[in-house]
Order: sequence, then C-alpha cells, then structure tokens
Amino acid sequence: MSKSDRAALFAAMREYAPNNQIPANDVPVIDGIADRWGMARVASAHTLANPAAFYAEVRKITGALDQVQVNTIEALLHKGAHWPIAWLAYGLATAWHEARMKPIAEWGKGGNRPYAKPGKYGQPQYGRGLVQLTWDRNYEWADKALGLNGSLLKDFDRALEPDIASDILVKGMETGAFTGKALRDYLPTERGGFDQFRNARRIINGTDKATAIASHALAFQNALSAGGWA
Repeated sequence: MSKSDRAALFAAMREYAPNNQIPANDVPVIDGIADRWGMARVASAHTLANPAAFYAEVRKITGALDQVQVNTIEALLHKGAHWPIAWLAYGLATAWHEARMKPIAEWGKGGNRPYAKPGKYGQPQYGRGLVQLTWDRNYEWADKALGLNGSLLKDFDRALEPDIASDILVKGMETGAFTGKALRDYLPTERGGFDQFRNARRIINGTDKATAIASHALAFQNALSAGGWA
C-alpha cells in the first residue's frame, strides 16, 4: 500500500471526526492501524520520540495549555511533519505570537483600517486564524491552495477552524504566500540561530516583533530537541 493510502485514510476519518478535526490523542492510534495494515509512511516525515518531554518544555514557554491549544500544536506537528526542526520551531513561535496557539479573529476586527470593511465577497477582510489571514486576495489564495472549492470565500470564518488554520500557516510559510518570502529564504534545514529566526519574521510581517518571536523560536526549537524531533 502507498503513502497516498495513508493520506486517504486520514482524510476519510476526518470527515467523521468532531468538527472535521481528528483529536490529537487519536492520531497515533490511526497511525498504528495504518502501520499494521502496511500503509507506507512519508519517508521525510519527522515525529516526536518523547512527546512528554516536548510538552514539558513547551509549557515553560506557554504556561498551562488547554485542549484547543494542544490540538493546534498537534495539528502543526502533523502538517509540518516534513519540515526540519528550525522551520517547525518558527512555525510554532509564529502561532504562539500571533494567536497563542488558538485560531482567532484579529483583536478589534480591524478597527478603522481599510480591511475591516467588507470586500468583494461581502465580508470584512480582517485577520483570522493562526497567522491573521487578511485581505480578499489572501483568502482567495488559501481557498485555492487548500482545495476548499470556494467554501472559504463564502465564509471567511472557516479560517478559524483549527485544521484549516494550521494548513494555512504551513502552506503559506512554506511557499511564501504571505509576503513573497518563504522559510527556505531564511532558515536552514537543521537548527536555526537567533539572527536567522529574527530575519524570518519577513515571511509574515516585515520586522514587527521580530526579536521577541526569534526568542520564542529558539525555545520551541529546544522543546523539539527535548522531544526527539527526528
């Protein structure tokens, strides 16, 4: 059986899961079934050897985590399983800085900014999700990139769904969809350094809060190392 069989299994299970989101605790169970059935794993996929050690370090950054935050982290670990450690560390740091690991609507919903007004889809274009997706054009990109067949354009709030929000973060940071700059432009395929993480802020939003996010990225990188991300 092929890698696509495993992907199809997860897609089918997701259809029946609550809110179309497979609970974090069920992911390894489904993976175990797929292993027994001989479904191939993605060769480049990374996993945590010691999740408890990983989360112990994460909580030093975040404090106590609720289930939504854990589910978000698990979704990013799953969807970013092909990423090297520096990339995933920066993705986690971004989700923590922008949304505290919970897909949210922008504080103040744009206030008096131009994107607070309805655009061509009749909906306010303020930020939503883990990376604060903003403006009609970015919702158009996400709808196409995720294969949502127009459902996101009908309801921008779908960007608040954990599964979709995680996909947007991973695909957008990997391809450079947000600013034209991608993870590969700033980060190595091994451990990253402070200056590399600071410069990587340009993937999302210029240099805004770049130093603080770089510090978070170093901490998440250490957490991934503690958890045996390999």
